[in-house]
Amino acid sequence: MNLKLQLKILSFLQFCLWGSWLTTLGSYMFVTLKFDGAAIGAVYSSLGIAAVFMPTLLGIIADKWISARWLYAGCHLVGAITLYFAAQVTSPSAMFVVILLNSLAYMPTLGLVNTISYYRLQSAGMDIVSDFPPIRIWGTIGFIFAMWGVSFSGFELSHMQLYIGAALSLVLALFTLTLAPIPVANAQKTQSWTSMLGLDAFALFKNKRMAIFFIFSMLLGAELQITNMFGNTFLHSFDKDPLFASSFIVEHASVLMSISQISETVFILTIPFFLIRYGIKNVMLISIVAWMLRFGLFAFGDPSPMGTVLLVMSMIVYGCAFDFFNISGSVFVEKEVKPEIRASAQGMFLMMTNGFGCIIGGIVSGKVVEKFTVEGITDWQSVWLIFAGYSLVLAFAFVALFKYKHVRTPAVIQPVA
Repeated sequence: MNLKLQLKILSFLQFCLWGSWLTTLGSYMFVTLKFDGAAIGAVYSSLGIAAVFMPTLLGIIADKWISARWLYAGCHLVGAITLYFAAQVTSPSAMFVVILLNSLAYMPTLGLVNTISYYRLQSAGMDIVSDFPPIRIWGTIGFIFAMWGVSFSGFELSHMQLYIGAALSLVLALFTLTLAPIPVANAQKTQSWTSMLGLDAFALFKNKRMAIFFIFSMLLGAELQITNMFGNTFLHSFDKDPLFASSFIVEHASVLMSISQISETVFILTIPFFLIRYGIKNVMLISIVAWMLRFGLFAFGDPSPMGTVLLVMSMIVYGCAFDFFNISGSVFVEKEVKPEIRASAQGMFLMMTNGFGCIIGGIVSGKVVEKFTVEGITDWQSVWLIFAGYSLVLAFAFVALFKYKHVRTPAVIQPVA
């Protein structure tokens, strides 16, 4: 199979299975299972708990001991089993446990899929800055495909979304067996125990610029979790208003939310241009501003004609907010670290964003929603304005603290034959 096609399928399945339940699980728990905001926040924070150590741990193992391909396949097999059982859970505590177990398996694959893709591209003599984003687009397409499938099947508020995720996870585990092996390091006998255990990746925190980068990665990761938890739930909340109860937005909230992922496919293609021309600092600053707009537009959006325009605009800026942070950050880490700690460093990046960031976003946003919910009615405008204010403060802090001078590489003029 053609290398790029194989990697596109890999990316498609990786995010298709996540899209089948990630953004709708909160609505299923809130509307169908009647969980409160704090309970939903706790369930989603389990993704962060797993991401604190599992991506780094399995990244170390992939660097030093076991091929990333086998680890990747094993994780998705476990993911299929846990999602199958999650579909049968009805209590907050049990849901927390089973989603935690699933997260322990899934979160490391976000780093491993990058490691596999980067290695295969570089081995084929390709450039990850220009060749990876068009491949990663297919992950976004997979996410959209799953969201639309779940929505039009009527499963947004049903446990069936979890069965779909389980099936897709099993398919991905089997597809992984078609991938070429990814070798581990060959210099273990001459390495110190620190290097053999992969702990040298933590030395990145000694670099002030990298340390600040990781801290802001964590703070930005909290914003992504807020959207995953309560974006779909917010849109479903309009069913309490007789004017909007039967609107398309309420009945198919995931379809509207999928505009965010459609926007991603556009912004992914712009990443090489912005990284080369403006550098990582400006790209991440644009991402922070986009998050502020995401929440601010949510605050004033509703299913009315004008309100719908604001909601759609919020979905569009999400593509910029997510891609300019997640994809650019991953590429930045890849280019800043030594090849022998590549997987470990990617795992650390995920630990800060989807780990500590996810925990902070899950717990804090859950408490905020609970505080502004009275008798089942949530003051969503106040909730979103609080999150927008957080983004504004973050933007000023980032400008002041992250010192990085971008040196633009001039284009090479090829001689005329």
